[in-house]
Amino acid sequence: MHTRTLGQGLEVSAIGLGCMGISQSYGPNPGDHAAMVQVLRDAVDAGVTFFDTAEAYGPFHNEEVLGEALEPVRDQVVLATKFGWQITDGQITGLNSRPEQIRRVAEESLKRLRTDRIDLFYQHRVDPDVPMEEVAGAVGDLVAEGKVLHFGLSEPGAHSLRAAHAVHPVTAVQSEYSLWTRDPEPEILPACAELGIGFVPFSPLGKGFLTGQVTTSSFGDGDIRATIPRFQEENRQAN
Repeated sequence: MHTRTLGQGLEVSAIGLGCMGISQSYGPNPGDHAAMVQVLRDAVDAGVTFFDTAEAYGPFHNEEVLGEALEPVRDQVVLATKFGWQITDGQITGLNSRPEQIRRVAEESLKRLRTDRIDLFYQHRVDPDVPMEEVAGAVGDLVAEGKVLHFGLSEPGAHSLRAAHAVHPVTAVQSEYSLWTRDPEPEILPACAELGIGFVPFSPLGKGFLTGQVTTSSFGDGDIRATIPRFQEENRQAN
């Protein structure tokens, strides 16, 4: 497996494993817990060292599965997880990146992931109610304590990225990017190149469309693609 070095010296496998689908969004969700644990361990055997999760996936279930699967090989892998949502009674009810919330999420994620540090801690979405300087400062405090090693942002604008990086170095930006999702090209990719920040694309195969295997607009229960306009029948055929 080839490797890549993200900003601030974080070395990861060139191909990472986005784990959201273990718990949600591409339904029906896998029900065999033992099989999912084995998938994660098989990925390690195949050379994957970069695993992406979030407290919001499930919620919480995804981190728990990764914690169980990767605990025996913890020092061989890079774990990325995310904060930024308010989760109430198992439901996402809005954004929340207040400093006290960031710390609470970090502490709980550490327990679910069965680890003493989060390698890469992303803000899942920019919170317009919390200045980016406060967010970066809160993550910086966790870095100083050794509970987080690297700071990341998911789908930020260029202004937010620069504001965060000015307070605490940003190691990686994660945004959707593929042959049919080119939004990062005008501003985000140049900013990352200028500032020395790694870029981690999610859905690089267009949520499956670019594999050529999506031949219908009928998806199973819980499949997010049923709600995405480009997957509706007329659009799918045009694409």
